[in-house]
Amino acid sequence: MTLTPRTDRAATAASSEATPEASGCTVSALWAGTRGRPAFLPTGAPALSWQVVSASSDWRQRAYTLELEQGGATLTAEGTGPVSQSIPWPFAPLAAYASARVRVRVRGAAAGCSEFSPWTELLTGPLSGDDWAAEFITAEGAPGSVADPAERELGDAPKPAEGEPGSAPETAAGAPGDSHEPALNDPRPTVRFRREFTVDRPIRRALLSATARGVYEPVVNGQLVGDEVLAPGWTSYDKRLLFQTFDVTDQIVAGTNVLGATVAEGWYRERYGFDGRFAVGYDGPVALSMQLRLEYADAPADVDLLTTDSSWSTTLDGPTVSASIYQGETYDARREDLALASPGTPFADARPATGIRVDRALLAPASAPPVRRIERVRPVESIATPSGGTVIDFGQNLVGWLEVTIDAPAGTVITLRHAEVLENGELGIRPLRFASATDHYTARGDGPVSWSPRFTFHGFRYAEITVLPSGSSTPTTGTGPGTGTCSSSTPTPTTHIDLDAVTAVVVHSDMLRTGHFESSNPLLNQLHENVLWGMRGNFLSLPTDCPQRDERLGWTGDIQVFTPTASFLYDSSGFLQSWLRDLALEQEANGGIVPMVVPAPITAGGPATAAWGDSATLVADDLYTRFGDRAILATQYPGMRAWVEVVRGLAGANNLWTGGFQFGDWLDPSAPPENPSAAKTDPDIVATAYYFKSTRQLAAAARVLGFAEDARQYAELAEGIRAAFVREYVTAGGRLMSDAHTAYAITIAFGLVTDPAEVKRVGARLAELVRAYGYRIRTGFVGTPLICDALAAAGQSDVAYRLLLETDCPSWLYPLSMGATTIWERWDSMLPDGTINPGEMTSFNHYALGAVADFMQRQIAGIAPGTPGYETIDIRPVVGGGLSSAGATLETGFGRVAVSWSIEGSTFTLAASIPANSRARVWMPGSTTAVEVGSGDHTFSTALAPQPEAPRTFDLDSSLADIVSSPAASAVVKRVFAETGYFIGLGWTDSGRWLTDSRLGSSLVMFSDANKKLLADALATLR
Repeated sequence: MTLTPRTDRAATAASSEATPEASGCTVSALWAGTRGRPAFLPTGAPALSWQVVSASSDWRQRAYTLELEQGGATLTAEGTGPVSQSIPWPFAPLAAYASARVRVRVRGAAAGCSEFSPWTELLTGPLSGDDWAAEFITAEGAPGSVADPAERELGDAPKPAEGEPGSAPETAAGAPGDSHEPALNDPRPTVRFRREFTVDRPIRRALLSATARGVYEPVVNGQLVGDEVLAPGWTSYDKRLLFQTFDVTDQIVAGTNVLGATVAEGWYRERYGFDGRFAVGYDGPVALSMQLRLEYADAPADVDLLTTDSSWSTTLDGPTVSASIYQGETYDARREDLALASPGTPFADARPATGIRVDRALLAPASAPPVRRIERVRPVESIATPSGGTVIDFGQNLVGWLEVTIDAPAGTVITLRHAEVLENGELGIRPLRFASATDHYTARGDGPVSWSPRFTFHGFRYAEITVLPSGSSTPTTGTGPGTGTCSSSTPTPTTHIDLDAVTAVVVHSDMLRTGHFESSNPLLNQLHENVLWGMRGNFLSLPTDCPQRDERLGWTGDIQVFTPTASFLYDSSGFLQSWLRDLALEQEANGGIVPMVVPAPITAGGPATAAWGDSATLVADDLYTRFGDRAILATQYPGMRAWVEVVRGLAGANNLWTGGFQFGDWLDPSAPPENPSAAKTDPDIVATAYYFKSTRQLAAAARVLGFAEDARQYAELAEGIRAAFVREYVTAGGRLMSDAHTAYAITIAFGLVTDPAEVKRVGARLAELVRAYGYRIRTGFVGTPLICDALAAAGQSDVAYRLLLETDCPSWLYPLSMGATTIWERWDSMLPDGTINPGEMTSFNHYALGAVADFMQRQIAGIAPGTPGYETIDIRPVVGGGLSSAGATLETGFGRVAVSWSIEGSTFTLAASIPANSRARVWMPGSTTAVEVGSGDHTFSTALAPQPEAPRTFDLDSSLADIVSSPAASAVVKRVFAETGYFIGLGWTDSGRWLTDSRLGSSLVMFSDANKKLLADALATLR
C-alpha cells in the first residue's frame, strides 16, 4: 500500500476525472470500525471496510484508492488485491477530538474505476484515560460512600415511609447495616449533579464526554443528551470503565446553561449472588465524571473544558426515589423540580460534590453498539385474573419497560408488575426469585403525562397495572421478591388506564440486523423468530443468560455455544469484541482461568470448566470465521493461548481432561430439576472434547497470525488429544463409553473421529439413540447446538429433521405449543399442565438452546462461510423434513447474500444472489462436487433422487424404530397404550426402548392377548 499527500485541488481533479467502468461499479457503503458502533470512534486507527455493487457478473476488486481529508489536506492510500473488509488503517492515527472524512474508489478486473464513494465522516472524542481531565464526583451520604459505612442507611436522603412505594419488608438475604448481605428491597436512591456555566461567544462545536460508576442520564438545559439508555453499560468495572461522547452543540445556548446528570446504582452497586445470599458488586459509591469541550467559531484553536469537580452541586433528593436493575424503579412526580433545566434554580437539598479517586487507566471509549429504545409493542389483550386483577398481554416475551400515559390526581400511585408467563391465571413471578421487577409512579396531578422508567429493565410478556388513589395503602403485590404467583387483594381503583395508554418499549444493544430465515414450515419459522427475540432480550450491553430474574449475568458457556447463531442474526462483532476485552481482563486476573461469568462482580477465582472456559478461544474463532477480521484473533490470542495452557496443565501427559467440577451437558432433560449438571453424558468426555477443539482452533489462529512455531506445536497437541480421546472413549464398533446423545454428537461435530467409515458408525449409533427415545431431545447446552449437524455429517439428515420437527416434550417445538415466543432455559420450563417447572432455576428467555438456529441457517437454508467473512460462501442445503421450500438472506460485509430453494415434484431449484467481490461454492442435493460461481444472480435445478419409502403398513411384527418414526403409527400405539393403561409401553420413550432390533409384539410383556388384538386392529386401519 502506498500513502501519498495531495492538495485539495489534486483530490478534486482526481474525483472529477474518475469514470465508472463500462460494466457498472459503485461503492455502495464505506464504514470505519465495526457496523453499529457509536458515532465517535473508539480508536484513532479504525479498520476500513466497503461494499461494491456491480452489474457485472463475477466482479472482483483489483485495486482501491482511499482518500482522507482532514484540516484542509488530503492524503491518499492505494492498495491492490481483492481485500475490502477490515483494511488496517493506512494513515497516521487520528488524535483525540479529531474530525476527518474518508472515501474510497475501486478498480475491477476490467479497465476503469468506480467513482469515489460519498465521504464518510470520522469523529473522535477522548481516546483513553490520557485524554480525560474530569474528576469522579459523588454526593455526601451516597450509598457506598465513606459517609454511609452501612451502605444501607441513606443519610439525609428522603426515604419512603413504611407502606409507600419503594419501601419493602426485610428479606432473608440480609438486613440493613449488613454491607455483605444487604436487604435487596431497600430503596436505591439516585444522585443528581448540576453545574451552571456561561457561554458568551459563538460555539462551533460542543462535545460532552461522560461516564459513571452506575448508570447515568445526562442533560443539558433540561434536554436529554443523545438517545442511549443505561450508559455506560456493564463492563468489568474494576478493570475497564467505558465512556461515551455526544455532540451537544445544538443544546448549548448563549448565556447561562445548566449541565447535569442523574446517576443510579445500575449494575455497579446491584446485589449479586445465589441461594438468597447477595453482595454489592463493586466497591465504593456511585459517581459521575463528565467533561464538556467547547470549541469557538471565532477561534477554532481556542478551547474551554468544563469538568466535574468539587464545584458541582449534588443531591440525593429527586423524583427517582429508588432505582435497581433487579428490583425496579420508583418515581414520585411530586418531587420534580427545574434544577437540571433552569439556571438559577438550585437543588432544594443541595450539597457540594465530593471527589473520589478512580484510576484513569481504566477508562476507554465505548466501542459496542449503544443500548437504545428499539421498538414499541402494543398490547394485544386485557386478561381478568382469578384474584380480581387485570393483566395486559403484549403477545411477545420481550425486554425493556412499560410506557404509560397517566392523567390522575396528585398522590395517585401506579404500580407496574412484570412476568414472562401466567400460572393459574396470575402473573408467574416465582421464576424471578428475589427480583421484584416492579415499578411505581406517583402522580403529580397536573394533567396527562407519559412516563417510563430509565434505570432498570424487565423481561416480560405480561404486566399488571394497579392504580390506587391518594391516601390508599400501597398493595403488597410487587413490593417483595418473586416468591409466588398470587396477588393480595387491592382496593378498587378510582382511576382507569386504557390499553391505548400503555406501550411496551423494547430495549437492547442497537446492532445491525443481518440475517433472516424462512421455510415452508410455519413452526420452524416461529422457532427462528423465538431465537431472534431471545437474542434481542439478552444482548443488552453484554450477552446475558436471562433478562428477568435476580441473575442476568454474562455466562460464558451460553454465549460460547450461541455465537455462530448471533453472528448470523445480527452483526455482533463490535458487541462481542467489547465483551471479549472484559473476558481477557478477568481471565488474566484469574491466572488464565476463565470465570463462569464475565464480568465477574462477586466471584473470584473458580475452577476451569469446559465449554464455559472455552469461550476464550471459540468466541473469537467464531467471530473471525463470520466477519473475517484478523484483528479479532490478534487481540484475543494471548487469552486463547493462556486457556489452552491451563487445560494442558490439568490434563497432563495423557491428554485427557478428567475430574474436578464440570457443568457438563448442562440442562440435559434427563437431569433432575434440582441438579441440572447431572447429565447422562460423562463430563470428562465433554471436557476432553473441548480441550481438543480449543487447541485445534488455537493452532488455526496461530497460522492466520503467522506464528509458525505455535501453529506446529498446538496442531501436534491437538492430534495427541484426539488420539487419546479415541483410545479412551470410542470402541471399534463405533460406541462411546458414555452411550448418550451428546457424547456422539460432540465426537462427530468436533471432528474427533475422522475416518468416513468411523463417522458413519458413530453416526448410526447416534441416530439409533435419537429414534430409541422417540425423537425427543436428550441434550443440554453442549449437545444441542451440535446434534443436528452431527447427524447430517454422518448421513442421517432424515433423523436430524425428525428430531428438529418433533413437537412433544422435550423438543424444540414443544414450547411453541405452549405459546412460547422466546427460547426457554429448560426444555420443560412450563409443564404440559401449564404449571411452571418446579426447579429453582427456570427462565422463559434463555437463548442457549436456540443455538440450533445456526443449523437452520447453514444447513437448511444453505448459507455458510466457506472462507472467513463470507468472501466465499458455501451453499449446500440439506433437503428433508417435508419442506417444500426454504431460504435465507445475510448482509455480509461484502453485501447481501440470498439463497432460496424449492421443490416441485421431483425437481429441486435453487436461486442464489452473490454480492460483488465474493464467490460461492454450490452443492446440489446428492452431489459431492461443488460448482463455483462469482457475484451475480444464479439459478440451478436438478432432479432429486428417489428416497427410500417408509413402511406403509404396520403390525405386531413391525420394529419399534419403524413405528416411532411414523407419526401416525406411533400415535396409534400410544393411544392404545393410554386406553388400556399399559404403563410399561407408555414409558418406552423415557427409557429409550424404540429400537430397530425390537419387534412390537415381542416387546409387549404383561399385555393381554385381547389388548394385542386391539392394537393390531388399530394399526391395520393405517393401511
